[in-house]
Amino acid sequence: MAWQYSEKTKQLFMDAVHGRPGTHMGEIEDPDGFGEHGSIACGDALRFTFRVKRHPSDPTQDAITEARYLTFGCTSAIAASEALCALIEQGAYTPIEALKITNQDIVEYLEGLPQQKIHCSVMGAEALEVAVFDWARKRGVDLKLLGVDIRPDEQEEGRLVCKCFSLSEPYLQRKIKELNLRSIGEITNAVKAGGACMACHHAPGGLQDLLNEAWGTTTGTSGGALPVLPSVPTMEVPAAEPAARPEGMMSPYQYIKKIEKTLDEFVRPGLMRDGGDVDIVDIKDNLVYCRLAGACQGCAGAGQTLKLVVEQTLKERVDERIRVIAV
Repeated sequence: MAWQYSEKTKQLFMDAVHGRPGTHMGEIEDPDGFGEHGSIACGDALRFTFRVKRHPSDPTQDAITEARYLTFGCTSAIAASEALCALIEQGAYTPIEALKITNQDIVEYLEGLPQQKIHCSVMGAEALEVAVFDWARKRGVDLKLLGVDIRPDEQEEGRLVCKCFSLSEPYLQRKIKELNLRSIGEITNAVKAGGACMACHHAPGGLQDLLNEAWGTTTGTSGGALPVLPSVPTMEVPAAEPAARPEGMMSPYQYIKKIEKTLDEFVRPGLMRDGGDVDIVDIKDNLVYCRLAGACQGCAGAGQTLKLVVEQTLKERVDERIRVIAV
């Protein structure tokens, strides 16, 4: 599926993966605040760090001077992380003030995100909360005394509702209320729960039951379309006469041509602006063997370019199973 990103989102992504001045991808050594959210096994993970200028007498007046992130995620995850860091640094916030930044602020900074990618903005806000808790612990700030409740251990406590993404009942109850989620589809778009095997949709104590509990209604499924798992093309050679190909499924030839077209239209122009290029060496099923050329060949960031630019673009525009192999 080709996601419709704003020009600002696309530019933030490209600037970040190329390491251009003013971007924030990286990690602060010995940070004042450290937070993580998500899981690599789930396909999205974010590590967030920040540094403060310490106030000589009142730690609640510490000001964040630098913010960085590392993420295993897609275009929107990287752009949303850039937006979070920019909002914090531009605002010269204290850690407690930074907690006022919501996922909606991040979405507005990006000039919009596809509904299916809203969880990327939520991921940044969640990692920020964990990092602020870490700062408070190091500086001896009692957040509860200040009326701040960010539940740092919520993910680990309570009954697991969505086992695919390890999301607990207390966490989902809070996000349903906090983000005004009214349907299973909206929950999946916001925090990914129910987006894999879907077993938790209508199981006892599952997503529908949580919606009913939160809003006192049994009409929670009507507020948005349920996620549909994508059809996955197969490259297996049938032993007998091949069955008719389902509508919308690409043939191997169409699959290869779409990969080539995507590289030509969405990857090469950006690489060429920096004097680089990418060549396809071979395509075997969902493995795409590539070689960087020009200024990109032998560059210290070549691996990152293949992963974050070439592979992510192909995943989003052709097939989410694609892996790019450097040769």
